[in-house]
Amino acid sequence: MKFVMDNIFLIIVAAVSGAMLVWPLVRRGAGGPSVTPAQAVQLINKQDAVVLDVRDPGEYSTVHILNARNIPLKDLEARAKELEKLKQKPVIVACDTGSRSGAALSALKRQGFANVYNLSGGLGAWQQAGLPTER
Repeated sequence: MKFVMDNIFLIIVAAVSGAMLVWPLVRRGAGGPSVTPAQAVQLINKQDAVVLDVRDPGEYSTVHILNARNIPLKDLEARAKELEKLKQKPVIVACDTGSRSGAALSALKRQGFANVYNLSGGLGAWQQAGLPTER
């Protein structure tokens, strides 16, 4: 017990750093399944998956994944009718880094989409893999 009291600060630092290491793993599974850019390409080519870009129109207009549809995250609920016909197709949700797309993935699942995937690493990972984009 004396050891714990003498080293309480070190124990707290160790616990916090351990939690910080585990947190990304916990968050990754929270929104739903994610795909790498290579897996996304396979879904697009083999299953006719649709890429949904949930960034703001200004971000989308600078650069986006080839043939991606743009519906900003904040408008996703209001524009759900536009996506009705996509419920049977795989949908890959993308943003800059993969954080906003996780929230969009959860919203789409609530709307009845079964085949929804988060693009892991977002547009940055897509570009880093050398995959096609358009302006």
